[in-house]
Amino acid sequence: MSGTTGATVCAACGGVLHADDRFCEACGTPTRPAAPTGGPGAPGAGEDGLPPVPPPPVKVTDDDGGADATAAAGACRSCGGTVAADGYCEQCGEPAVSERDHFTSSPAAWVGGVCDRGVRHARNEDAMALAVAGTRAVLVVCDGVSSAPGSDVASLAAATAACDALVAGAPDVGEGARAARTQAWSTLLVGAAQAADDAVSAGVPSDADPQDVPSCTFAAAVVDDDVLVAGWLGDSRVYWLPDDGTPEQLTADDSGAGELMARGVPREAAEASPQAHAITRWLGPDADDVTPRTTAAVVDAPGWVLVCSDGLWNYCSPAPDVARLVREHAEQVGPDPTVVAGALVAWANARGGRDNVTVALARVR
Repeated sequence: MSGTTGATVCAACGGVLHADDRFCEACGTPTRPAAPTGGPGAPGAGEDGLPPVPPPPVKVTDDDGGADATAAAGACRSCGGTVAADGYCEQCGEPAVSERDHFTSSPAAWVGGVCDRGVRHARNEDAMALAVAGTRAVLVVCDGVSSAPGSDVASLAAATAACDALVAGAPDVGEGARAARTQAWSTLLVGAAQAADDAVSAGVPSDADPQDVPSCTFAAAVVDDDVLVAGWLGDSRVYWLPDDGTPEQLTADDSGAGELMARGVPREAAEASPQAHAITRWLGPDADDVTPRTTAAVVDAPGWVLVCSDGLWNYCSPAPDVARLVREHAEQVGPDPTVVAGALVAWANARGGRDNVTVALARVR
């Protein structure tokens, strides 16, 4: 079939809109009628016939995770009108953008991340917390379980508490003692997960239904010079993606898909199964065991450490494919981890954004 299509485009970014879209898949703006756009092969179209997808609007944050005053919500993202005190635009009635909808963290030039609501969810239940001290970096990602109320609050509390515990407990071990550093960080990751679980429980109201309490996943990576140590519960992931060498998914999902793969089911079939995202371990008051599994790798060559929620790996899962995806985006937008993370989030949103998306990166040199 040739010629133009009858598709409409997003008035904010030019992304293609489908008939049932409530929000633009590229930037999250509520849909508005727009003029027809060219079909595949039109000027500016990508390989899949869509126009190039710009990153979603970035809410710049300081190193402590707070929103920069110049990026604070005050204008409607949909029409540019004034947002009233009740949180809705005075001109078009759209709700204001929450600071949790899209935020970034850039604690150092070699570490950065982006946490985004995605396209389909009404709120962002993902969270991240990043910290850097010299050649050490801490990256924590928690994904709130959407079926439980308050999981957005729980995930942020968990990520912050875990990051704080890892920074405060950083081992005083010499750079040459690789085995000692690995063991020290592994032990500390267990304590950080417990601190995160305590933070989740502390935020649960006393009258909450025990069968309906907030919970979240936990994935953390610590880069200490030439050592990478990861800990996790649930299906958020840590990848080591060397520039030259074999990419690795360091974590193994605590989920229905993870159990299927452990029994020999191919990845593609396991991750497409109806229970693929049913997690089997998590943080929260109803968790049976909050002791994370840990693993380590030597990072003695240039590469990327990636910690992400399933909002990214839903669309790109095997480590070699993830490595290629990160490398291609870094070639397009440059090596800044925060910029690369934003490009990866935009890429996931352009493919449907059916879940919250968090991407945290450390560039190891």
